[in-house]
Amino acid sequence: MSDVAIVMGSDSDFTVMKEAALILKELGISFEVFVISAHRTPEEAFEFAKNAQHKGFKVIIAGAGKAAHLPGVIASLTNLPVIGVPIKSSTLDGLDALLSIVQMPPGVPVATMSIDGAKNAGLYAAKILSINDINIKEKLEIYREKIKKEVFEKNEKIRGEVEKL
Repeated sequence: MSDVAIVMGSDSDFTVMKEAALILKELGISFEVFVISAHRTPEEAFEFAKNAQHKGFKVIIAGAGKAAHLPGVIASLTNLPVIGVPIKSSTLDGLDALLSIVQMPPGVPVATMSIDGAKNAGLYAAKILSINDINIKEKLEIYREKIKKEVFEKNEKIRGEVEKL
């Protein structure tokens, strides 16, 4: 059993969605990845969403481009938290997907990340899971210290470059 399901509407979305997988892997959180289309395989989308909790998933990350119905369809069929990732995959630069995901009706919430924001989706899933898992909470604290250190290092590097001017 895995804690997180990463679902996308097309295999082409994996270039974005792999960032969620990478951060979950770094944090030691189990996940599975699926390609399920709300439009081309609606029966499978329905089946997945209705059974996700019974299969042991605790959070679902759903990425989609263009009309981006997948996160909302899944959220309408489960009580698990759904995190939507709008994917830049059309001539509208992902704005169409962002608006489709963020405009959910009352009663069917989807936490919506930025366009191509799969890494943050993975981190948000980890934060949700950390409520009941001290190990994930500690790993998130270590991760925050890591990125804080990276900023300090970048600051020193830039300050050194400026001194050379």
